[in-house]
Amino acid sequence: MKYLLLLVSLLVIPMLASAQQDAQYTQYMFNTMSVNPAYAGSRGQLSIAALYRSQWAGLEGAPKSQTLNLHSPIRNSKVGYGLSVVNDNIGDGTVQETYFDAVISYTVDVSLEGKLSFGLKVGGNLLNLDFSGLRNFDAEPVATDNIENKFSPNVGLGMYYHTNKYYLGLSAPNLLQTEHFDNSQRDANSVQFLSKERINFYLITGYVFDLNNNFKFKPALLTKVVGGAPLQVDVSANFMYDDRFTFGAAYRWDAALSAMAGFQISDQFMLGLAYDRETTELGGTQFNDGSFEVFLRFELVKSFQRLVSPRFF
Repeated sequence: MKYLLLLVSLLVIPMLASAQQDAQYTQYMFNTMSVNPAYAGSRGQLSIAALYRSQWAGLEGAPKSQTLNLHSPIRNSKVGYGLSVVNDNIGDGTVQETYFDAVISYTVDVSLEGKLSFGLKVGGNLLNLDFSGLRNFDAEPVATDNIENKFSPNVGLGMYYHTNKYYLGLSAPNLLQTEHFDNSQRDANSVQFLSKERINFYLITGYVFDLNNNFKFKPALLTKVVGGAPLQVDVSANFMYDDRFTFGAAYRWDAALSAMAGFQISDQFMLGLAYDRETTELGGTQFNDGSFEVFLRFELVKSFQRLVSPRFF
């Protein structure tokens, strides 16, 4: 129970009181459409990816996220499309959010190798919040009703430039600042809550260096800015060997260190794993075993060789 109370104090109360952030991923470089709709169709064929993240394993009620996305270009056109589903669960059902999005992109050639894509995302999320799960944290009653399957629409925009070696993206996946609930005008003696979606701005970039015939090296950066929350900067360095094996490390500024590995099982399937260890005080506690991610991607590929360069991002 004390672990659950600590989790609520660290996650749920700050989330309700100030700002919410989109789900975070260590393997964002393999899950780019979740943060930038302009990425849809950029890999040149049908791509289906699933990712599972367990945050702070060992901590009762810790966050868990599941992501499923599909995207593809439309044959003989500059248009791409995609579908995305993201589910977040905090506190063993205390807070549950499910996002459903449809994505469309349009790509123009800006040089012999460079392509610039513009993306639009339209969708929404279903929110469930059980306030009874918070009452153990504070003995005072919560003067508001539970939220059940509340739907909130949203839209997002993105730009994505890439060549075979380099990429740069700017995006705001959720532009509508929805207020889910506000009980500040109710009983003054009860716990006060205000929950409002905030706009998350993302910048992603990376470059692939050919070290020799077998090794490629790709440094990458993700920066996320959202009002009411600390700046998030993720710096990663990954190597690819023989166009099949990837391995590397990442640092999330003032938050975590990460290790990553991936294997191209076949021309169609890729498996990725990641492990985070928090550098905060929470990371040093005995009941926190770190955070884990598992990633699986399927692509409708007929010729592996034609995708050697783009496969790294």
